[in-house]
Amino acid sequence: MRVRLPAGGAWTTVGEHLVARLTGAGPGVIEAMFEAGEIVGADGRAVPADTPYRPGMFVWFHREPPAEVPVPFPMPVVYRDEHIVVADKPHFLATTPRGTHVTQTALARLRHELGVPTLTAAHRLDRLTAGLVLFTVRPEERGAYQTLFGDRRVRKEYEAVAPYDATLALPRTVRSRIVKERGVQAAREVEGEPNAETRVELAERRDGLGRYRLLPRTGQTHQLRVHMNALGVPILGDPLYPEVTPPVPAGDFRRPLQLLARTLEFTDPVTGAAHAFTSGRTLPAWSSPSRWAAG
Repeated sequence: MRVRLPAGGAWTTVGEHLVARLTGAGPGVIEAMFEAGEIVGADGRAVPADTPYRPGMFVWFHREPPAEVPVPFPMPVVYRDEHIVVADKPHFLATTPRGTHVTQTALARLRHELGVPTLTAAHRLDRLTAGLVLFTVRPEERGAYQTLFGDRRVRKEYEAVAPYDATLALPRTVRSRIVKERGVQAAREVEGEPNAETRVELAERRDGLGRYRLLPRTGQTHQLRVHMNALGVPILGDPLYPEVTPPVPAGDFRRPLQLLARTLEFTDPVTGAAHAFTSGRTLPAWSSPSRWAAG
């Protein structure tokens, strides 16, 4: 990793700057790297922590990624040809590398399992959402498949389990303006021109719960979760809506968000084939309510 020391700071030494800048590394980590001689300059020699700060100076170092807790659920491949791969992603597995999730991602796992290093994601599902994800095999064709999503030419149907409210008139179409600010976990609805639209239908109800069919026309961050919360029936297992809850310990997979990308339908922009895929997963709060309650 290369770091350029910026102008305009009040730091007096290289060590002081890097400790302040790389807070995500954890307490004492940067100091230990200086002591081990792992931070070097352009000549490859170790840079002491007390080296005077000089704007524009470059330093290099290698950071081992932190060990990731394996997501212990299978990810079946629903469809594969020479152009695309459709996988049935489990809860808790990120779609693509981001933040602390690098190896424990659908993309990394599929590249390894299928032996296709050129595989890329045509769209993304939230890490906490399970279901169908489309990947492309050939880099030169990725744009064609991404355009399907950008032009709203993919029919997506989701399934969610949430409280049942007899006073909530369904089906209905929910429209609102959703904003997601960088560094803020939860998205929120604000006044203004709607940029998010979801049709909400009740498929079944029992024991105070509803199984809902969600048909998004747009793809704003956390859109389905925000809209269900706005209707007064937040999705079970949601750690952000209606309120942000303390994070669960790493490796605690007992109560996944009860949201599933159930179907994916589109006309292949390369082959012209009509595709319709269905997830084989079930939401445990509906299929095994007693086990869910016990978790």
